[in-house]
Amino acid sequence: MKAEIDFTKSAQQNADHYYIMSKTAKKKTEGAIAAIAELEKRKEHAEKSVKKKELKEKREQKWYERFNWFFTSDGSLVIGGRSAKQNEEINSKHFENGDLFFHADVFGASVTILKKGESASADVRQEAASFAGAFSKAWESGASTVNVYALRREQVSKSKEKGSLGTGSFLLSGEREWHKNMALELAAFTNGEGENAVFMVAPVLTVINLNIRKRAIIKPGKEKKSDAAKKIAKMTGYADLDYIMQHLPPGTFSIS
Repeated sequence: MKAEIDFTKSAQQNADHYYIMSKTAKKKTEGAIAAIAELEKRKEHAEKSVKKKELKEKREQKWYERFNWFFTSDGSLVIGGRSAKQNEEINSKHFENGDLFFHADVFGASVTILKKGESASADVRQEAASFAGAFSKAWESGASTVNVYALRREQVSKSKEKGSLGTGSFLLSGEREWHKNMALELAAFTNGEGENAVFMVAPVLTVINLNIRKRAIIKPGKEKKSDAAKKIAKMTGYADLDYIMQHLPPGTFSIS
């Protein structure tokens, strides 16, 4: 910096003048640095918002993603209701001959259907039973295990008397196939990359059978759903927090 001396002023006055100028310049520099940092933050936030929007727009969701869902280790589809209305819909529209109906042995649970379940192996049935157990009031109660039963299509019906059963309630008959002490735990992982990445919440049994190593293990705990979703997103690399939260059981969580 080139300094010009004002000979009408004393040496002290000239020094004071340049001292004030240097302080002003320093403040301007600090302000510029702060402004740049703020702009960087806004840019990063905007990029994340755009990325999240693109993720939602690029991959068209499948019909079953309206429900709780996963694919078993042998590729069979499992769907479960998120509400009494969806339980009703699944029973009336998606439960077919050859499928199996799974339900936790507690009041308040998802109707869970294993497509072509009657011909499924014992291991695959266990996967479906584990999923049904997790999406039940047992999770919210803080239990660690729950009993689950399975029935065939002809064993599940609505009452012939109109109004005798509420939405999502059914008449069950015949001998049940029991899956005792199913652990309340799930695993979240991402299958694929980029715009084709698919996020899935499945039983721990499934990810063990598929040997999936990059996963988040989910159990009942004390963390609220939004905090759990953030941890899961970080661990799986899946950015859509809303989608993650939609596919978690009601309640609180422990993530590892």
